[in-house]
Amino acid sequence: MDVALWIAIAAIGLALLVTYLRQQRIRAQLRTRDQEAAHLVTHRLPALVESLNGVPVEVPGLFHQELAGTPYAAKLDSVIELFTNFAAETKQRADRAAKATLTSTMRGVQSLANEQQLVITEMQHRHDDPEVLVDLLKIDHANSQLARRAQATAVLCGSWPGQQRAASPLIDLVRGGTSRIRDYLRVKVHTQVDMAVVSRAVEPVVLALAELLDNAARYSQPNTSVEVHFQPAHNGISIVIDDAGVGMNAEERERTQSLLSAQAAPDINRLGDPPQIGFALAGVLAARYGFKVFVEASSPYGGMRAVVFLPNELLTRVETRPAAVPPADEAPVEEAPTPRTAGGLPKRRRKSSTTSVADAPTESIPTPTWGRGRAQGMGAWQRGTRSGRTEPARSRPNNDEGTTAP
Repeated sequence: MDVALWIAIAAIGLALLVTYLRQQRIRAQLRTRDQEAAHLVTHRLPALVESLNGVPVEVPGLFHQELAGTPYAAKLDSVIELFTNFAAETKQRADRAAKATLTSTMRGVQSLANEQQLVITEMQHRHDDPEVLVDLLKIDHANSQLARRAQATAVLCGSWPGQQRAASPLIDLVRGGTSRIRDYLRVKVHTQVDMAVVSRAVEPVVLALAELLDNAARYSQPNTSVEVHFQPAHNGISIVIDDAGVGMNAEERERTQSLLSAQAAPDINRLGDPPQIGFALAGVLAARYGFKVFVEASSPYGGMRAVVFLPNELLTRVETRPAAVPPADEAPVEEAPTPRTAGGLPKRRRKSSTTSVADAPTESIPTPTWGRGRAQGMGAWQRGTRSGRTEPARSRPNNDEGTTAP
């Protein structure tokens, strides 16, 4: 009897011990899972958010590595995957909405800039006062910069650069890009080549050059120059831009080169305040049209060097027309004189609808030689043409336009 009692007591004690140990193990598992869930909320997901926003942080793994491979760990991974997909979709929707809004706004700005350009051009035709013309040329230049900023922002948001232009010499593209920046007087071109860019790439290259030249001038001292030269190669031509600016550190160069290589679509929400769109835009255009853009910390002037490489596929020869030679048995034909007014001054010709880069609306900005002298010349020309238009009817030509009747 006593033996049976002790056996029963031992069995009950053993059962209680097993139950206690099992409860302790369950409590430890629950505590581990609670700690893992807290680690997910306080560390893993916040780091994941920062990484999705472009911050170079490492997303931590499991807090308790013994959970690896368990169904519970798999469920946590499913939460992270769902969160990542949701965040990516939300970011894409926000990016599309922001780009659509910016594109619509920039189209409005471009339309207003074009209307303003027409008014400025009409005023330049109407006024002959050199003082007024000098101011109009300055307004014209400022308006072209406004149009460039609107155009650049629209392109960065997915729009196309604009109308297709005729194939143009490389020097004209550099001049076109130079005319669209504020400090155009500081740009110096030292070499020339007899190559042109095919029509589809003209406007994109001009726009990319304008952004690179603007960056070079903006981040260097105003008393320094921005040097441009061409470097031919067997498979293309490089346009090299050197400045004497502050340069970049290794991290900045790496980020810039990432934008220029267009490894991923640029996030317009992460371009700074105010947005720095120059390199991002150059990268988008380069990827879209087949040229390349690089930045190097090797400028001989202590600043940065930007290189635009144009492959042979985007290049063509500059077309030159040889002078016509009459046959030996024919007398040379004299060219028709330039049309003149009744007062004897040259009559203004209307520009052709087909223009080169330098003749485009944004290219109407004066070259580095404009100033008061040019304005005075324009004023004299305007007064002469106005005088011709106001001649009495009896003194006006009655046959060919712009010539005096015999």
